[in-house]
Amino acid sequence: MYLYIKALHIIFIVTWFAGLFYIVRLFVYHTEAQSAEEPRRSILQEQFKIMMKRLWYGITWPSAVLTLIFGPWMVILLGDIPGWLWVKLVFVLGLYSYHFILHGIFKGLMKDQFRYTSTQLRIWNEVATIFLVAIVFLVVLKSLLSMAWALIGLVAFTGVLLLAIRLYKKAREKRSS
Repeated sequence: MYLYIKALHIIFIVTWFAGLFYIVRLFVYHTEAQSAEEPRRSILQEQFKIMMKRLWYGITWPSAVLTLIFGPWMVILLGDIPGWLWVKLVFVLGLYSYHFILHGIFKGLMKDQFRYTSTQLRIWNEVATIFLVAIVFLVVLKSLLSMAWALIGLVAFTGVLLLAIRLYKKAREKRSS
């Protein structure tokens, strides 16, 4: 039974992350459509709202809920909570916090409230990547000592992501001038 629950947990983690990655891309596109001329702006933004709503409520939220069901179920079947799993649960708590923050951004964008620039949203998009890397390394290594090295790598990886975002922004600005 444990392996079936584990398989379902992994499936819904994958679909949840797919939703988290894509929703922020849609936030970026929706925000960038603000600079388009009418009627293109309205057409694009209405289409992005439809896409965001379907993705958020049809895939991302159900996957987050099912992940939350199958994860604890696995822990109950496992019967013991090793040290590395406690650390993973802290990252998972952070991931759910990120999910709720994205929900707030989603609700604002559905009301045409643009609180973030497309560059800021690109940075938000990378937060899920950071959580993914941290959680996968913890699950695979199952070692807190190895996790210390993984955290050093994660910090370096985060720095590279932020540098890539900055370079991409400069390249886009250069192309548009």
